[in-house]
Amino acid sequence: MPSTLDNKTVPIEKKTDSEAVDSIVQSVSDQGIWVFGYGSLIWKPPIHYESKVVGYIKNYVRRFWQHSEDHRGTPEKPGRVVTLIPYDEWKTMEDVHGHDDVTWGVGFKIPSDDVEATRAYLDHREKNGYTVHTVDIFGAENDKEPAVKNALVYIATTDNEAYVGPASMEHIAQQVFETYGPSGWNAEYLLNLAEALREIYPGARDDHLFELEKRVKELIDKSSKESSA
Repeated sequence: MPSTLDNKTVPIEKKTDSEAVDSIVQSVSDQGIWVFGYGSLIWKPPIHYESKVVGYIKNYVRRFWQHSEDHRGTPEKPGRVVTLIPYDEWKTMEDVHGHDDVTWGVGFKIPSDDVEATRAYLDHREKNGYTVHTVDIFGAENDKEPAVKNALVYIATTDNEAYVGPASMEHIAQQVFETYGPSGWNAEYLLNLAEALREIYPGARDDHLFELEKRVKELIDKSSKESSA
């Protein structure tokens, strides 16, 4: 079946995810590419982009189930960051939260002159277990036709070595609260993401993220009170 990016038809044979992504990028590199951000990219976007669209993707669940040893933690004490779990895989797992229907984020249009540099930058930024896949981005106005087809997205799949999977919300919140890495405090990552999600789409639902935010804020408040006592 043909796939499209910016309305350009690109025939795709049966290939691995990586080969399919490379084929799409090469075929449309003269037009630029789209990248979908659902984590830190929302509030810390690619260096060069010419436009953006707020939207959502279907059939995935956003969860803090990926270890971070290079940004928000260390190998000795890893932090936790978000990844996307395919819905069909997620529904076989034990999870205290339900499906949020869709996953909101931001699509960034990377100009053709910056495609190679941006791919290299993102490959390095997301090197701790993430691989590139493609998704369709839908806008708030139309849930039938994608606003962008075949946007690139970085996902840490459940078979990567840094994937840790579900844990109690108490455990995840404590880990996020206690962990620091080269990019800073793990709690900052969580709080920035929750705030950014509210800013881009105030009606966005993400029970997992917002419960973690509440729990971590309580830990921060408790720590602050103990420090000042």
